[in-house]
Formats: sequence, structure tokens, C-alpha cells
Amino acid sequence: MEINPSGIWNDLDTIRKNTPLVHNITNYVVMNTTANALLALGASPVMAHAEPEVADMVNIANALVINIGTLSDPWINAMFKAAARAKEKNIPIILDPVGAGATEYRTGTVRKLLQASSPSIIRGNASEIMALCKDDMSTKGVDSTNASDVAIESARALNSEFKSVVCITGEIDYIISKDSLIKVKNGHSMMPRVTGLGCTASALCGAFAAINPAYNMAAAHAMAVMGIAGELAAKNAAGPASLQLNFIDTLYQLSEKQIQEFFIE
Repeated sequence: MEINPSGIWNDLDTIRKNTPLVHNITNYVVMNTTANALLALGASPVMAHAEPEVADMVNIANALVINIGTLSDPWINAMFKAAARAKEKNIPIILDPVGAGATEYRTGTVRKLLQASSPSIIRGNASEIMALCKDDMSTKGVDSTNASDVAIESARALNSEFKSVVCITGEIDYIISKDSLIKVKNGHSMMPRVTGLGCTASALCGAFAAINPAYNMAAAHAMAVMGIAGELAAKNAAGPASLQLNFIDTLYQLSEKQIQEFFIE
């Protein structure tokens, strides 16, 4: 299956017109970057992880993003509570298994969340996606030690069991669903040097899923926007710090013409 620039732009334009509320239970390393990226995109972010309020916050949200980057028992309890309410409300859940495979605590937690939530979209790098399926798979943290294509069979297994769209990000992004495999080739080699851009990708999946119930296309469009914005931002970046700054500005300014011009078929 292929995506096209018109579809990407239509979803981005819808986000800007509707400003969907994206509830993020995410790690404190990336909260500021994630919130600013969602605002620049046109969505409305909320970062709330206190257990007494997460269910109420989900009640007013259009999507829930769960990111396990900085785990603690209270945050884990909040994640399960928020996911349960999101399932009741039938709003999309995006799960980011940050560092799955690094420790038993992390891997066990995300596997339980997977079972409890059956997320709409799982977004991770190849090592993280494989760690959700394989007990002997390990990672060194948030950095993938594998090319994205080696995780395709694991992604298919996750899709078969949980009906989740699985988005494997890397040099080429692969979006796997029951009937399709979509490749997104945009991006820049400097992007992995900026902490939090993977987490930002998951948050953007939440914004696109909030307005497009075809979750495979929502994830693909989110990855295309990430990649195009990264390429454009890198043109004026001296290094990772200025890339991050330019990336936020590029998301805010991204136009239909730029999507048409820079999208890689």
C-alpha cells in the first residue's frame, strides 16, 4: 500500500482546523519537546500522569499516548488507569515501548500494558518491537541495534495478536497492519542525534490517529510529516541542537507545497 502527498496534507490540515487534544503520559526527558511539537503541528497537548486525574483527562481527550521512557510504579498505575478509560471511550491509544528489552521491569511492564490496552498503534524502533515478542531480545536503551526491516515479522505477530498497527521507525519506517505494509522513506541521518524525536513521532501518531480512524494511514502520515520536517530542518542546522529548534519551526510552517515537493514515493 502506498500513501500520497494529498492524503498527508489533508490530515495535517484537519489537525490544524480541529486541534485534537492529545493526552500524553510520557517521560520527563521529552515532555517539553513533545508538547511543543504537538502545538507546532496544530494539535493541543496535555501532559498529565497523576493517577487521581488521568481518567478524567482521558474523558476530554481525542487520543492517548503512553510512553514508558521514565517508569515508576505510580506512573505505571496511571498508565493502566488511563488505558482502561480510553478503551471505554473508544479513543485511540498509542503505545511507545521505550527501551523494551533493556530490563525485566521495563519489558514486563510494557508487555502487560500491551495485553491490557490492545493499542491502536505501537510505535518503536526495531529492537523495541522485537523485544515485545522475544524473551532473548535485548536493547542498550532507546537506540536500536537493528535495522528497521528485521522487525517486520515481529510486527506482524503483534498485529495478529493485538490487532494493533505497528510502526517500526528507522532509516526507513515500516507501518504494518492486517492487510498492508507501508514504507516511509523521508528523514535525515541527524534526527537520531536529538533526544526525544522518537517520542515525538509517537505523539504525532496520536494527533493523526485522533482525526483519522484508519490507523495505518494515520501512522504513515505522521511518519511522513516527521521525516519531511526533519529533512527541511536539517538544511539550516549546524548540529543536533539547531536541528531540534528548526524542526519545531518547520512543523509549524509546513505547507502543502513542501509536502508535495519533498515526499519520497
